[in-house]
Parts: sequence; structure tokens; C-alpha cells
Amino acid sequence: MRDGQTRRLRQTRTEPEPATAPSRLDARVVLVSGPAAGQAFAVDRPRLTLGRGPGVDVAFNDAAMSRQHAAVERTAAGFRVIDLGSTNGIRVNDRPIQVADIEHGDRFSLGTLTFQLLVEANEPEPETYELPSEV
Repeated sequence: MRDGQTRRLRQTRTEPEPATAPSRLDARVVLVSGPAAGQAFAVDRPRLTLGRGPGVDVAFNDAAMSRQHAAVERTAAGFRVIDLGSTNGIRVNDRPIQVADIEHGDRFSLGTLTFQLLVEANEPEPETYELPSEV
């Protein structure tokens, strides 16, 4: 239609999911430094927000951390960490970033705390059925 108001939308091609799609991965963020070292937080949603709070999924008592400091997101390719406009920034594997793809074993720092992403494949159990025996 040429009414001057209607815009043509681009079609997007959907790619098939790779064998290790993020939905088949169990991920957690583990605190590796600080008073609560060893504590783990499941990345069981599309976006897990971290900060001093309120309004975050996981809050920490760290004055160097912004209220809404960072988010760990699931993407089509894996996981990424995003700076949500924090004052002190984020470091991934000791490099300052705004947005970075992260993989199993990568470490990132928010405020004075350091975290590590741990990812494990979640192999679904095959469905089994018990069939009645024929007489």
C-alpha cells in the first residue's frame, strides 16, 4: 500500500537451533571473591540482573556496585554480560567492557566482587514407555 504511512517489514530468516542451544544448557553465575564466595545463582531466565538493588534479581551489599549494575543474558549463540549503565563498569577476564559474549569459565567483575560463569549441557532423558504385554 502506498499511503505514505505503511512501512514494509523485513522478513527475518529463522535459523535452526544448534545442537547446544542455550535452552539446553544449565548455567549459573558463581561468586568467586568476597564474603559470600562460593554462592551460585542460576541463570534460569532469559535475563538475570545483578546489582545493589532494588529492582534486580540478585542483590549484593557492595558500595562499589550500582543499584542495577549488570545483566547476564541468554542469546541464540550462548551467554553475554551487559553493563546497565553502572558507575564503576564491568571487567570480563580483566578487560573493561560494555557488552561481551561470555563462555564457560569466563570471569567478570562488578564492583569489588568477581563472578564466574559455569555452563553444563543438559541432556534430556529419553522418554520411555511401558507397553502392555500381549497375552
